[in-house]
Amino acid sequence: MTDLDVSTLRTAYDNQLRDRVPDPLPAGVTVERDGPLVRMLGLDHGGFLGYRTLGGLTGAALDELIARQRDIFAARGEPVEWKLHGHDEPADLPERLRAAGFVPEEEETVLIGPVAALAATLPVPPPGVRLREVTARADLDRIAEMESIVWDEPRDWLADGLERELAADPAVSHVAAGADGSQVWPQALTVVVAEEVESGRVVSAGWVRYVAGTGFATLWGGSTLPRWRSRGIYRSLVTYRARLADARGFTLLQVDASAESRPILERLGFVAVTSTTPYVYTP
Repeated sequence: MTDLDVSTLRTAYDNQLRDRVPDPLPAGVTVERDGPLVRMLGLDHGGFLGYRTLGGLTGAALDELIARQRDIFAARGEPVEWKLHGHDEPADLPERLRAAGFVPEEEETVLIGPVAALAATLPVPPPGVRLREVTARADLDRIAEMESIVWDEPRDWLADGLERELAADPAVSHVAAGADGSQVWPQALTVVVAEEVESGRVVSAGWVRYVAGTGFATLWGGSTLPRWRSRGIYRSLVTYRARLADARGFTLLQVDASAESRPILERLGFVAVTSTTPYVYTP
């Protein structure tokens, strides 16, 4: 892709995704506007701060905005993430966040890829593994258990969050191409597991969020148990979810990719458009 293509994709990402409020909103989650910021409260793993642009805020005015977010979540006794992007202005924003007590976590790369080309590829998991769409709490708990092993920390909050999203997601009916009747599809979220056929153990999982009113579907998850890595499971989960997005009319996929996932995604045709770093304040 040319630089112009990357710039166009970055602009689409900024305009369509960055300050968008989840729709539908899970039970217990509230959204507030504070100047250019979108502040989300009531999430399972702390609060979240997003924005499309800070609107030229600098100096003392920017420090006041940052401090206000810190103080709100300090009073609530819960952590909050400020999602910083590599092309955000002003240039000294990272220093101002650190001065206010926000701590940077691992940087990821924002990648965008075309749905159509990926959807044309059949997802092929390795022998002994199957892909399956899930909604039951027992399956979500198994995903959280797998993620807890991969990251060596409790991830029970993940099952809670996915369950609330699924509960809020109204199923919609679509006419099935080439078949009589219709299919009932989730409107906002699909969760897919890769599991051992013999034992039923979840070895990897990913989910896709369909962002209404945009051309984007966004990919999440992808953690895989160590002994199942480098066997094509992650790739098969990507192409499976691309086909789901294609069936719903979305044209672009977006991923916040780790250093491990980025090369796989770039081989599949994804393009890096910027970086993103979570800056987290913990009371």
